[in-house]
Amino acid sequence: FACEGEDLVDAAVAAGIEPVDLLVAGEDVEPELLGSVSTLAHPPRVVGVFRRADLPSWVAGPAVLALWHVADPGNVGTLIRTADAFGASVALSEGCADPTGPKALRGSAGAIFRVPLGRYGQVGEGWRVALTAHEGEPLDRVELAERTVFVLGAEREGLPDDVAASCDVAAS
Repeated sequence: FACEGEDLVDAAVAAGIEPVDLLVAGEDVEPELLGSVSTLAHPPRVVGVFRRADLPSWVAGPAVLALWHVADPGNVGTLIRTADAFGASVALSEGCADPTGPKALRGSAGAIFRVPLGRYGQVGEGWRVALTAHEGEPLDRVELAERTVFVLGAEREGLPDDVAASCDVAAS
């Protein structure tokens, strides 16, 4: 996958992940060519190509953010960045946006290189908290366990009834 911009490439290198290829405008490639393939409004000076296999390996730590059908790539990236802030890993269900897509990468602000990502089915055991809008207990009143899985649903639909029912508590 390709990362556009010095900030994302620097975040990868800071996390110990080296690019497979690095294109620098004016050095390795003509700036106009780099700009013509860019997804950004202002062409990047640097594009790094990375292997998905080099991202942090799945580890279900004490906190997991499990995403259910979160389809907007910017939201997926922002949630990865949020998980990074509280040391959580992220599990994505089928139907989630690709975390290595351009918008998700920008939304993650480099957290993609620090946060272990896995599949929803890899979450395993833990106290499950369904994060819902305007339902359930206020989150600050929910007792958390040594290992807590926060389950967050799709942008419009939220969590389906069967997924919400598989959780131990609902919180908003």
